[in-house]
Amino acid sequence: MKLTGSQILMKTLKQEGVEVIFGYPGGAVLDIYHELAKTDIRHILVRHEQGAIHAADGYARASGKTGVCLVTSGPGATNTVTGIANAFMDSIPVVILTGQVPTHLIGNDAFQEVDIVGITRPCTKHNYLVANPEDLAKTIKEAFHIARSGRPGPVLVDLPKNVINAKIDYKEPQQVKLRSYNPTYNPNKKQLYKVIKLIKEAQKPIIFAGGGVILSKASKELTELARKTQIPVTTSLMGLGAFPGTDPLSLGMIGMHGTFRANMSSGQCDLMIAVGVRFDDRVTGKTDTFAPQAKIVHIDIDPTSIRKNIPVAVPVVGDCRITLRHLNRLVDETDLGDLKHKMRPWFKEIEEWKKKKSLAYEQKDLIKPQFVVEMLYELTKSKAIITTEVGQNQMWAAQYYLFDEPGHFITSGGLGAMGFGFPAALGAQIACPDKLVVDIAGDASIQMNIQEMATAVQCNLPVKVVVLNNRFLGMVRQWQELFYDKCYSCTCMDYAPDFVKLAEAYGAVGLRAEKPKDVKPVLSEGLAVQKPVIMDFVVEPEESVYPMVPAGAPITEMLLV
Repeated sequence: MKLTGSQILMKTLKQEGVEVIFGYPGGAVLDIYHELAKTDIRHILVRHEQGAIHAADGYARASGKTGVCLVTSGPGATNTVTGIANAFMDSIPVVILTGQVPTHLIGNDAFQEVDIVGITRPCTKHNYLVANPEDLAKTIKEAFHIARSGRPGPVLVDLPKNVINAKIDYKEPQQVKLRSYNPTYNPNKKQLYKVIKLIKEAQKPIIFAGGGVILSKASKELTELARKTQIPVTTSLMGLGAFPGTDPLSLGMIGMHGTFRANMSSGQCDLMIAVGVRFDDRVTGKTDTFAPQAKIVHIDIDPTSIRKNIPVAVPVVGDCRITLRHLNRLVDETDLGDLKHKMRPWFKEIEEWKKKKSLAYEQKDLIKPQFVVEMLYELTKSKAIITTEVGQNQMWAAQYYLFDEPGHFITSGGLGAMGFGFPAALGAQIACPDKLVVDIAGDASIQMNIQEMATAVQCNLPVKVVVLNNRFLGMVRQWQELFYDKCYSCTCMDYAPDFVKLAEAYGAVGLRAEKPKDVKPVLSEGLAVQKPVIMDFVVEPEESVYPMVPAGAPITEMLLV
């Protein structure tokens, strides 16, 4: 059977279970779009290629599937680079399909030619330039296998126009086997016995859970381990929702803007069981002072992450879910003694730290951004999928919205990419059409990809945008206030648009709250509308995020309100 490269691509995408593609057409991919129109794969037409990759990322996080992005050559491809780097830093499975000039023109500076394989080599898990039509189906299958297996990540496939146009005899590709790529899923049981021994000996243990717990769908197993052993749990920013935020064992988020109790617990614990984390600098602060009294167990599927930043007593290479299942069985088989009695002094110490009202604020005449997030939490009862932009809005969302389920907090963690939250919310809404999806944004960050409001309206995606409008580039302003003598250089955003009129111009709903008494009614109205909504909350301009650990300081040395 003879098929064109475009037909082979569509056939292979269907075999991989692709239901949605986020993309933007152009000359190099016209043949692909011609065949795409003949399939039942849903195409979401974004207004900028960065919107496509961020939306595919949000779709992947919310659905647990692999996101797919399709763009043309040259600027279409380069516009995805920020989103690819974002997915790489946060280990999100995305396949990026880029158009390319015909193979005989590669290297000739042809119109809209860039070496996107070379450009993205440092920020993809793997990438391909398909030079032969015969390799196309096999390459696509490999790309999906690599993207979603082991430690997930983005894989780019560059598709020259002549490869897509070529007509060849189609052969069904074989099952993917890569000799040099075999992730370790099952842990070494000898290492797990060492972990059990440390749990038995520990007087002040904590569990530190990261995004790897969510990616491996191990939240149930993690929660089971914590409750069986009565070990309190802290999470990274990416790990929020891996353990119920309302559980009595929850310490909240750890790190630069973590809770007082989480950061202090890390400083005093004698055992830290780290699961699916990479010990980012925003978590550890000054690395040689991080968890100084603790023996650290590090469970991760990526062996290169272990001992990369922090010394580890017991390394365990394996899938988080599989590893925690084995660990729970060993816990059941082990006599751990009277845990309530053993842990009482440790819980008493933690209770003292909890009394420190590090997340306190006072709501007076001007709307406090924390109040908006708390009210949103109250109205949605922790059931919404929350995406965020990056900056103060992101930290207030992490601190004041308690996440009880995995996959309900979607944010740009490692890269910290402003403009991520809104297109990611569109991807999440497509993945979960029956769920409420809210993007918590700043007035600066929402403008980075505001053009995707046209996508939301066209596709009837009822995403809600909560703008915490402080007329500043908030987090940078906070640093300028604390460390640069209040010299607000280039961080004033007074010339922002009227977000209500902007929403209406796109055909969406625009609402505004300027006084504390307006917050609940505006949120209630906005959440109830079955259309895209921008809610503009005019908040205290110089409100800062606390606790805060200054750069280079130990995380136990926090600036408080």
